[in-house]
Amino acid sequence: MSTRQGTGTATAHRVVILGAGYAGMAAAIQLAARVKRREDVQVTLVNAQERFTERMRLHMTATGQRLAELSIPQLLEGTGAEFVRGWVTAVDADAKTVRIDDDRVLAYDTLVYGLGGVADTSAVPGAEDHAYTLSSAQDAELLANRLARLGSGTVVVAGSGLTGIESAAEIAERHPELNVVLLGRQEPGSAMAPKPKAYLHAALDRLGVQVRAGVEVVKVLPDAVQLAGGENVAADAVLWTSGTRVSPLAAAAGLDVDQHGRIVTDAALRSVSHPEVYAIGDAAAIRQGYGLMHGTCQGGMPTGVHAALSIDRVLRGRRPKPFRFGYYHTPVSLGRGDAVVQFTRPDDSPRRICLTGRMAVRYKETVTASPWPTYGRMKKMPASGAFWPRGGRFTRNPEAK
Repeated sequence: MSTRQGTGTATAHRVVILGAGYAGMAAAIQLAARVKRREDVQVTLVNAQERFTERMRLHMTATGQRLAELSIPQLLEGTGAEFVRGWVTAVDADAKTVRIDDDRVLAYDTLVYGLGGVADTSAVPGAEDHAYTLSSAQDAELLANRLARLGSGTVVVAGSGLTGIESAAEIAERHPELNVVLLGRQEPGSAMAPKPKAYLHAALDRLGVQVRAGVEVVKVLPDAVQLAGGENVAADAVLWTSGTRVSPLAAAAGLDVDQHGRIVTDAALRSVSHPEVYAIGDAAAIRQGYGLMHGTCQGGMPTGVHAALSIDRVLRGRRPKPFRFGYYHTPVSLGRGDAVVQFTRPDDSPRRICLTGRMAVRYKETVTASPWPTYGRMKKMPASGAFWPRGGRFTRNPEAK
């Protein structure tokens, strides 16, 4: 066993960030920019691979579309942050160490836990063995290869949430020779106002997607899915988008977690049981005035930025400020040439205003464009400033002072 302390002075405050998703990258870049001139702070980002995964675009990868190869170490160049490639296998919250799969051990003074969620294939028998997922770029590429070989047949998309809708539409548009069936307990777009919901359903119908709502998949077979009640729906490929799960490492480490395994945080995003641990993105159970935040790309980057600002404040002898977040919109792609955007109130309830068609496509492409330009601007920002990425623009964060 080896212990890796990284670069920096012997008395450096060691900040280790686990996971380089949208939230983890935001935390690393923001914090590195703010402590760049300090020799007494060391920032280390740990991720299983060097390639950044654009989770919001994996449905495009799953249909054979090429995305840019985004290098995490390349983006970190010049920031002073260190990148460590490896799978996190254990966190010892008492010893304040993190173990990597090659038996390296990283010690920390402050930990930022951003190990996000993956598709939950454990809840239904057969899903782990017979279904494809969009948990990673590699998973999406496996599905793309399968679809390219089919020629004809039926693809079942299990789960009628946003990922399922976008995936079904993308597959139907890119592979018109395939029969696409979207299955779910709820009607697609059930949280939308009537106008955008009707537009969404009309788009799925135009693309030839067969929608079956009010059904529950209870088993995935090699060539079908079984519904509650015993009906089998034939499938040459199954994409599982029904629910997510988080890594069990936080619970195993003794951190207080909720019933879904997410770290329970205080108002500043610190673990309620271990305040030296910050939880961000899908790994965190964050309570706001309207209730618990749900996993979404909207909240991921802001939580990462806020954790970085909080850590910087503590290092400067100040108290961290509460995290406040409100939802703004729900953008849904319906293939490459169509989309619908439902604008929302801060509690994520729908407003009457929406965008559809080409205008919605342009809006969504701006919002979900590669975060690389955003991270790049974070890297170059003045040490005294901090900015939220919002709608493809930068707006000054009032909590940066």
